[in-house]
Amino acid sequence: MDDDDVASVLTGVGARLRALRRQQGTTLSQLSETTGISLSTLSRLESGLRKPTLELLLPLSRVFNVPLDELVGAPVTGDPRIHPRPFIRDGRTFVPLTRHLGGLRAYKQIIPPSKPTGARLEQRTHEGYEWLYILSGRLLLALGENDLILTAGEAAEFDTHVPHGIANPGPHPTELLVLYGPQGERMHVRARPTGR
Repeated sequence: MDDDDVASVLTGVGARLRALRRQQGTTLSQLSETTGISLSTLSRLESGLRKPTLELLLPLSRVFNVPLDELVGAPVTGDPRIHPRPFIRDGRTFVPLTRHLGGLRAYKQIIPPSKPTGARLEQRTHEGYEWLYILSGRLLLALGENDLILTAGEAAEFDTHVPHGIANPGPHPTELLVLYGPQGERMHVRARPTGR
């Protein structure tokens, strides 16, 4: 890339950051808390008054869960392959299958077997809709007052305003595909117990 290309890429970073933040329904204050970057610096980055540096872009890339080259809008190479970087959250492995900044996200999830506790599965709610498809193993889906066991080849879709939770009842790891929008990536809110 020559100097003009670099300048062009850096000029568009602010607008991309603002669009990502709005798509995820996050305020500048929330983003500041999550990244440790000051509110004024984030505001200046979005408005183009602050030059983006690697030190600022790396935590933003992590929080928005997008590769750095997408965050800065690096020129497309024409290679359609996705090079996912798996990550682990709450003991579950997530393999990203999409790399788009907005819209639906697709992940392959691998869930290890849960240890039985005797208690009903904790349920949460959030904005959006969720779709999942079981590739292998078994999945316990607690949906409102219903507990369902899904097996390989079965799918489920539901409004995520309905309290829900998932777990692997064992004995082998469960692999599934999950589709959801940016709302599904935000922190879930615990649902009240159903009185059981």
